[in-house]
Amino acid sequence: MAAGSPRLTRSRRVNLPSFHELVRPAVRDQAAHEGRLASGREAHSQKITVYLSAAELLGLERARVTLRARGLSVDRGRMVREAIAVLLADLDAGVESSLLARRLRVAAAGPEPGRAPAGTP
Repeated sequence: MAAGSPRLTRSRRVNLPSFHELVRPAVRDQAAHEGRLASGREAHSQKITVYLSAAELLGLERARVTLRARGLSVDRGRMVREAIAVLLADLDAGVESSLLARRLRVAAAGPEPGRAPAGTP
């Protein structure tokens, strides 16, 4: 590379949402009733990494194959974006009664006494 020529590098800086984007009023609004829409098959500028157990990945793949057998061909990324949109819309509709909050509360409480944690024989 010649001295003085600009290097084409990608910034490693992450653009985070502002405070006002993170904090929303705790009231039900029209968007919550209409539901959220997941982004479709497009170039996405943001990325996260999610680690799944073998059972979770198999379940996701089985769901994809089941949908495909019924004429709906989607990739796993699209399925995950749709699932996130559904959970966020449910959360918007009412935090305390949302499926996400209920499941997280159960997970935080831990396994029932005498019951093995999920994934153990």
